[in-house]
Amino acid sequence: MALNLSQKKEVVAELTEVAAKAHSLIAAEYAGTTVSQMTAMRKKARESGVFLKVVKNTLAARAVEGSDFAVVKDALVGPLLYAFSLEEPGAAGRLIKEFAKTNDKLIPKVVSVEGKLLPAAHVDVLASLPTREEALAMLARVLSEPAAMFARAVKAVADQQGGGEVAAEAPAEAEPA
Repeated sequence: MALNLSQKKEVVAELTEVAAKAHSLIAAEYAGTTVSQMTAMRKKARESGVFLKVVKNTLAARAVEGSDFAVVKDALVGPLLYAFSLEEPGAAGRLIKEFAKTNDKLIPKVVSVEGKLLPAAHVDVLASLPTREEALAMLARVLSEPAAMFARAVKAVADQQGGGEVAAEAPAEAEPA
């Protein structure tokens, strides 16, 4: 279905807004993907904070102008599906990688993160980034480690000196009788 000028402007405005907030972009060929596969991918995209859209490349190129994703303009060739990660950088990578396993027609073509155009093979790298929850757990572990190391060092010194009981008895022996 052909879009009229006002509809095209709406699509560009929507994509411009999404591109301004997105952490990463993956464009993938999707020709040959069934309706049920696309429906399942769209459902999973909504659940994982990924904006998924099939749009003409000229409209996508206009939408990313002035954003970190402007570097992809020349690489937008052929029928492409655009996946923007809105909540965490690796979400779109995980989505495309997961669906490409069961659909050989879904082929990543463009990957962009932080204003850099990356080879399509970087979908795997992007997909391996930790989720927000995993990153927070790693940070908590890193922040708690110095206190744990200190506690282990104190215990090791106490064990080396004969334990905490000996240290408690020492002041009692020091008093004259």
